[in-house]
Amino acid sequence: MPDDFERMWADLAPLGRSSASGGYFRQPYLAAETELRAWFVEQATARGLRVESDPVGNLVAWWEPAGVSGPGVLTGSHLDSVLDGGAYDGPLGVVSALAAVDVLRSQGFVPAKPIGVSVFVEEEGARFGLACLGSRLASGAIDWKDALRLRDRDGVSFEDALATAGLGATSYRPWDLASTVDCFVELHVEQGRDLVDRGAAVGVASEIWPHGRYRFEFAGSANHAGTTRMEDRHDPMLTYAMTALAANEHARATGERATFGRIDVAPNGTNAIPSRVTAWLDARCSNDAALEALVDTVTREAHDRAGRDGTSVRVTAESVSSAVVFDASLAAAVAADHEDGAWPVIPTQAGHDAGILSAAGVRTAMLFVRNPTGVSHSPDEHAEMPDCLVGVGALADTLARLAR
Repeated sequence: MPDDFERMWADLAPLGRSSASGGYFRQPYLAAETELRAWFVEQATARGLRVESDPVGNLVAWWEPAGVSGPGVLTGSHLDSVLDGGAYDGPLGVVSALAAVDVLRSQGFVPAKPIGVSVFVEEEGARFGLACLGSRLASGAIDWKDALRLRDRDGVSFEDALATAGLGATSYRPWDLASTVDCFVELHVEQGRDLVDRGAAVGVASEIWPHGRYRFEFAGSANHAGTTRMEDRHDPMLTYAMTALAANEHARATGERATFGRIDVAPNGTNAIPSRVTAWLDARCSNDAALEALVDTVTREAHDRAGRDGTSVRVTAESVSSAVVFDASLAAAVAADHEDGAWPVIPTQAGHDAGILSAAGVRTAMLFVRNPTGVSHSPDEHAEMPDCLVGVGALADTLARLAR
């Protein structure tokens, strides 16, 4: 017998968890994430689902009763995490999808369309720097040769990581989404406090804010921290610091989001002025024009400050995702049809595989499960078990409606 939701969740809890912080390190093709994907295949096989894998390790487990064919209803999420992340971001959607299939079977439901449970790799971009890499490849949003050139922090290429994991190919053919996927529904833990404030266990996504990742490379002159007079310095750390403050000021003034969450410093010595600082800006805005304006403003401030500091700056957009508006009729149907009344329909500032598939032309919806802490991408991320089970029921109802 396959495991139920609570047993599956207990099985996943220790995988990739840090004993020091309680957070998770589940980067793609490393030990914990590889074990998680193997666990998924085991669970899918125990349910008699047909498992497909592509050359990068994207997985789909299909429930296809006899005589059922054609484009299916796809659900699921991802199993990788950010560095020192929470337990729920990604895995909640995968475990809930398997549990929803169990609910439908226990009710005697027989789908008229195939139902697939998906696992997309490298959704967070925590290893290779490009969020939703698996779904971008599957949808054709990134070229295979460009993907192979991506490298992690240790200089390991995506191509080599695939080879080490026993994956990869000389070429990659994007999925034929038009003939295989009728619609996609992703369940996810909420990454904020909207549902807490509304007193709702489950919500439905209306849209995803446009967002991007931008690499700022500040260059200066290394020198002695003690003997170099302040007025003689060409300190890229100072240029970076003032740029980070400018980004914060502009985002606060406009109600948008700007975060420098990662930096790399050379030579990274306590008693040396840096020669180089590389910093990554995560920017998210309510519309595409606002995102362009925010990044342009931060870039201009960086160049202005570099001119005063005697340093230089180069800005590269590593990934940019435009605004995604989910299918309004699908969202309304998902939100309205349950016994407790209508689920709230809310926007999200977080990127998801659902956004990539929506941009590729797939009808897409998202369900959110309440997060009482409002914290995500952190060990404090949480969802109560009763709310998780409400989410399973909501997903099962949605899949049943869409697969009739």
